[in-house]
Amino acid sequence: MWKGALCVGTANLVPAFSGRRLLYVAASLSARAQQSQKKLEPVEIPGLEPITYWDRMHYVPGLADPKCPVWDRGWEDPFHRRGPKYEEMPLYKGKPCYTFHQRTKMLEGVKQALWLTKSKLIEGLPKQILSIAEDPANRIEDQDERVKAAVSHARFWTTTEIRPKRDRFCPVLMQDLLHLCRILQPRFPTLGNRILAENYSVAAMWERESDIFRVSGLNGILLSSKQPLPAVAGKEEILSTKSHALPAFYPISPNIDLQQTHVYEVRNDTGFRDGYPFPHAHTLYITESSVNMARFREEPLRAKMIMFTFANALARAKLLYGEDPKVLDNPITVQCIATNGRIFQFLVLQLNTTDLQSSNDGVKNLIWLDRDQLLYDYAKCLPTIRKKMIQVPAGLSGYCPETFSKFLALYLHGAV
Repeated sequence: MWKGALCVGTANLVPAFSGRRLLYVAASLSARAQQSQKKLEPVEIPGLEPITYWDRMHYVPGLADPKCPVWDRGWEDPFHRRGPKYEEMPLYKGKPCYTFHQRTKMLEGVKQALWLTKSKLIEGLPKQILSIAEDPANRIEDQDERVKAAVSHARFWTTTEIRPKRDRFCPVLMQDLLHLCRILQPRFPTLGNRILAENYSVAAMWERESDIFRVSGLNGILLSSKQPLPAVAGKEEILSTKSHALPAFYPISPNIDLQQTHVYEVRNDTGFRDGYPFPHAHTLYITESSVNMARFREEPLRAKMIMFTFANALARAKLLYGEDPKVLDNPITVQCIATNGRIFQFLVLQLNTTDLQSSNDGVKNLIWLDRDQLLYDYAKCLPTIRKKMIQVPAGLSGYCPETFSKFLALYLHGAV
């Protein structure tokens, strides 16, 4: 191997080494080259001053770099403003805080979110919501036709593009589906006690095994109500969560992918002022829009749903019951729906406790999650043709009526 090759680099031609030896020599030479390229740190000898090229007013090889004093312009330049050091800021704290914001994508997804929020996961939606979805008395007149028209409006009628982007048709579809849900207000008058809020910011902080965590930032459209949602699980089911073991993802750290900062404010805020007539969070709607351009896959999206739904519930709980960690007498229930314009994720969270510092001890929170529910298979302006055969026809195909029934049931929860 590598026999007969020659190595050029000296005055004479030297026979090359064997394969392993050649790789070792090449690696050592590259390491030496990298060390020579590194800039040597200046050595300060007490009593001796280095000779610099300060008096020459130009660079001179062989002389040391001068230490120039900071130039004071006499006025504040906004393009060259030097902020204070982190240690000098008034909000600086020695203990770091790990922040989850709207662009955070968790590596471990739902498992990591369950550990951070001290929650137990239950697959599927609660029985109360499924009963609302299956009841024909809660259906809209010509429901399937109206939903198909909403999908066509979002995918075909609002743009002339052949393939519109998700940040364009996804918010339009969400608003059209919410408009269909509001049609039932004459049948259920309590639906008039709700309002939609956009571009609001929530903040919630808690301690988990001696670490401080925070959820902060914009998180979608919030449907808030004058009355809180009823508890989904009873006291017996809540007490049974004491024996539940949280999912482990060792050796991955629970802080991975979270932004670490030492400058933060200890604050829990629902995003609304005191006296707001709709203080109770009902359902959080997350879509791919211009506010959040980061594309999320299904698993990080579900983790984002858990974190922001938990933040809304925790901020409300600390506003009502104070900062002391304890098991809540009246659990707080918040729902969440996320979509990319075709696939829907449904989530229901019940906050049972604010004592989150312990690892696996005590009462856990409850989360019901219904994953990957298709509203339709394809919405094509032009058909997909392969080998002169139409594989996917133009228009809307593969409509699933059960998905919108669950969407409507989550909207009607608390009013039926």
